[in-house]
Parts: sequence; structure tokens; C-alpha cells
Amino acid sequence: MGRRLLLVNYLHADEAFERKVAAEHGAHIDIIRSAGGKPSEIPADLAAAAEGLISYSAVQKIGLPLDAFPKVRCVLRSGVGYDTIDGVAWGARGVPVFNVPDYGTSEVADHAIALMLALTRGTAAYHDAMRRDPRKNWTYTVAPTVRRLRTSTFGVVGLGRIGLAAARRAQGFGMDVVFYDPYQPSGFELATGLKRARSLEDLLKVTDVVSVHTPLSDETTGLLGAKAFAAAKPGLIVINTARGPIVDLDALYDALRSGQVAAAGLDVLPKEPADPEHKLIRAFLDREEWLEGRFTLSPHAAFYSPAANDDLRRKTIETLLEYLETGSIANCVNREHLARKA
Repeated sequence: MGRRLLLVNYLHADEAFERKVAAEHGAHIDIIRSAGGKPSEIPADLAAAAEGLISYSAVQKIGLPLDAFPKVRCVLRSGVGYDTIDGVAWGARGVPVFNVPDYGTSEVADHAIALMLALTRGTAAYHDAMRRDPRKNWTYTVAPTVRRLRTSTFGVVGLGRIGLAAARRAQGFGMDVVFYDPYQPSGFELATGLKRARSLEDLLKVTDVVSVHTPLSDETTGLLGAKAFAAAKPGLIVINTARGPIVDLDALYDALRSGQVAAAGLDVLPKEPADPEHKLIRAFLDREEWLEGRFTLSPHAAFYSPAANDDLRRKTIETLLEYLETGSIANCVNREHLARKA
């Protein structure tokens, strides 16, 4: 039968793509769907037989403990973020955890810039105003956060693949770019030609638009919260296409309400789908006047294009099969925990 892969928390309607890719490599794949927003219910026999384990969902964890997978030699989160997988525990067992970091780099960077443009050029506000009353609202004054980009500063939190791609796009609009990333080595600013801030507060003091591109971890949860917003240059625009919990939604509401933050464009939320009872989401849904034109929301869609989706689905399977055949740990995200065991 060849290699046995197990794909859980699956969300696509059609499984044919994954089965075709696995068959091309002489492997067998078992696919278990996620139902009702809950982790997949995994049959014990499939868990016991799997050599490679894949979790598709960005928000659902694997619904069984590690010891339910005695043959698993590698684990993969089908996407960029991997906070739903316990890389430390798998690493202690000698099992590498992988992600797929490169399938949607262009799409996410484009989406971050699109959210910025929707707010700084007023396209979302103008669209809504025209729909409400195309005669009365035929005026540029209905968009409250329009500004010139060429003299503005674009701040990047997390200068990895996507953060750098977004930075390059911002430069194309003539923006000055500053980044904060304590995990990039000294001299990285010289290699990229970008300015470096030594702290988040230093970044926010000079930034007109801040775009979040860091992974979610204990360290980054709530990173953009009340303290960060208080330190920010007044009139900041916040963009988040990374992970929802990185931005404290309560603090963002307060900063928007006070005017310290001029506007926000979010593709991700701490709770997904959006919680209509949260005060910021409720104000958005009720079209409260103070928030009109200052907040735009998309449904965790920044990663998506048909081409990116195909890349993700193919690379998900091929990454694990390459490890099983060759031992390659490209895109391994828990190397330091594997090293500790050695």
C-alpha cells in the first residue's frame, strides 16, 4: 500500500485532489473531516496505522493524544501557522513538525496591502456610502481615514517571508518601511535595506500603518494591546493578516473609540468565526456612526487564491512524503526541540 498518511480536521468538499497527489507518490491517505467546528473524531485503527499526520484546520487541534499515534514519524499543519500543534511534545518524541510556509506568501502580502488601501484610500467607505445613497454621499468626505501614502511609514511586526513581501509592496507606494523582529539576526536590516526598530514601542512611535506578520505564540498573544496602542503614534492604522489573538480586540476597540487608533483592517480574529457579541464586532454590525469607514473585516481569507490553494494541498502531502523518503527537514518548525533530544 505504500506510506500511510492521515489527514484530519479536513474542510474541503472534494477529497480527490489529495488522493490524487498521494497516489502519484505511491502513498495512501485517510481523510477525516471536521464537523461542526470541532476536531475530527479519529478512529483508533487509522491513528495506529498512520506514519504521517496532517492537521488541515488553522484553529482545530488534533483530537487524540500523542500516544494514539505509535507509528507517526512526522506531523504537519497544512498552512503557515502551527500553534494548534504541540511541537515541544512531538519533538520530545523525536518527531519533526512541519508547516507549509510558502504557498500563499504573495496572497497574504497582497491582502495586507489591500486592507491598508481600503482604509487609506477610502475604497471600502466609498463603496458603502454609494450603496446607501449614491446622490447624497457623492463626496470624498465620507471616508474618514484617507491619507497620502508616499510620506507615511509602514511598520512590520515580524519580518519573515510574508512580512518582507508586504514591506516590498509598501515601498512600491513610496512608503518608508521600519520593522520589528527580535528573532532576525543583527545585520538583517543591512541585507534588506530596511530600518530596524529595537522594540515594539519604538516601531509604533514612528509608524503610520502597522502590519502584523508574526506567528502566534505565548510571547505574541496580545502583543498589540493597550500598552502598545498607548505608545503608538496617534492616528495609527492597524492591519492583521497573521493570527487573531496577536491583537487584543478589547484594547483595539478602546483605542479606536478614543481615536488613538484611526482605523483597523483585520482578516483574523481571536475567535473565529466572528463573535457578534464582542463589542467591536457588534459596533461594526450595527454600523455605529463613530466606527463607519474606520474598520474593515475579511473572513480569514488572506491566504486564498485558487492557485495558492492548489499549492497548499500539494505541498502538504509532498512535504511529509519527502521526509519519510529522504529525511529532509526543510520547513521543520520544532528543530530546537528535536536537537534537545539528540
